Amino acid sequence: MDDRIATTAEAHEADALPRKRDVHTGGEVQDERLPDAVTRTPVEDKSAAEWAYERLILYIQNFEEQLDNEHEVAMGFAGGEAGVLRIEGLGFFDPDIVTFYGTDETGMRTQLIQHVTQLSVFLRAMPKQVEKATPRRIGFRLGSGLEQS
Repeated sequence: MDDRIATTAEAHEADALPRKRDVHTGGEVQDERLPDAVTRTPVEDKSAAEWAYERLILYIQNFEEQLDNEHEVAMGFAGGEAGVLRIEGLGFFDPDIVTFYGTDETGMRTQLIQHVTQLSVFLRAMPKQVEKATPRRIGFRLGSGLEQS
């Protein structure tokens, strides 16, 4: 809590704005200011799919910032034999579907289509593909798309 005095309107606006906070084992707290592209449209005016899509982009970007040049972002699947998807694209279909595009460990094209109520994403670092000189950073490309929408 701080000693800043806010008007009623400022207090309501602050309550309505989405926030992102992470706390890690070292005790560091990260309160991030969200990009204007994410906060420009009020949350109540977004579909569940669009809102999930925007937040997934932010998580992917943050995850990629922690990777070295030998790894790329991928997502693993819980249960079954589905394996891992190297994330190459992300989309949504209003009002409630999110989809991931990519390739599996063998290079086969893969797409996951998921309802937002079932959304559970497990981000993994995978060694980059050998034929690529630099790791692919999908979070940057997805973030550019946010700014254009």
